[in-house]
Amino acid sequence: MAGARARVVSSFTVIKGALVEPTYDLFRHWDLSRPRKWNLDRLKSADPVGAGSANWWRDLAKTVNRRFDTEGRDRVLVELARRGLALETFRPLLLWHMTRDEFLVRDFLSRWLYDQHAAGAFRIRTEDVAPYLDGLHDREDVEIKERWSPSTTSRVASGLLRMAVDFGLMTGTLAREFVPYHLPDDAFLYLLHAAAREEPNPHRLVHAPDWRMYLMGPDDVQRELFRLHQLGRLRYEVAGSVAELRLPRASAEEFAREELSP
Repeated sequence: MAGARARVVSSFTVIKGALVEPTYDLFRHWDLSRPRKWNLDRLKSADPVGAGSANWWRDLAKTVNRRFDTEGRDRVLVELARRGLALETFRPLLLWHMTRDEFLVRDFLSRWLYDQHAAGAFRIRTEDVAPYLDGLHDREDVEIKERWSPSTTSRVASGLLRMAVDFGLMTGTLAREFVPYHLPDDAFLYLLHAAAREEPNPHRLVHAPDWRMYLMGPDDVQRELFRLHQLGRLRYEVAGSVAELRLPRASAEEFAREELSP
C-alpha cells in the first residue's frame, strides 16, 4: 500500500535517522482521540521524550509528521506503543510502516544492502554507499529534485548505514559490520499479515522484496513459515508448485490487537 511519497527521495528524514526510541516514547504518550497536529503541539510543550532543545523537538515532530499517518494506516503502531509492546518487537514493525512512504530507506535496504550481504560483504563504509546514491539521479522510477552536493551525499550515506544499525542489521560506527539478525516471531507474523494484504498469493508473498529489508531471502522466509507451522502458529503447506498459507487473523490490525497485547 504505497502513499503519495512512495517514490520520492528525501534526504531530510534519512539524515535525521530512524528515531526508534523517541518515536516509541512519543507514541506511548499519544492521545488517539485527538488529531496528529494536536498531539505534536501538546507533546512539544510537555516534552515527554526529553528532547532537550527546541530544534531537536522541531526535527522530531517534522519527521514523525512526515513519516506516519497516525489517524489511518499507522494508527496500529500508536496502539501497540501505548499498550507497551516490547521495543524489540516494535522496532521491525516501525521499519515496515515508515518504508511504505519512505522510498530511499526501503530501496537501500531491500536492493543495495541486501545484495551486499548476499554477496558476502562483511564491513561497509560510508564511501561504499556513494555510487548507489549517485545512481538514483539516473533512475526513472524515483522522484528526486536535484543532485546532492558531495557533503549531502556523504551525510545521506552515513544516515542510511546508521539506520541499518538502529534496526539491528549491522553494528559499528565508522565501519558498519553485518550481524546475525532474526525477526521476533510476533513481528514476523505481523509482517506476514501486512504483506498478505498487498500480495495474497503465497508463492509471490514468500518472494516479496520487502523481506530483504530484514536480510531475508525466499529460503529464509519459507524456513520461518515451516517452523511456525510446526509450532501451530499458522498453516503453511507446499505441494509442488502449489502453496497454501493460512494466517491466524484476518488482518495485521486484528493480529496486533488480539495477539500482540502484553
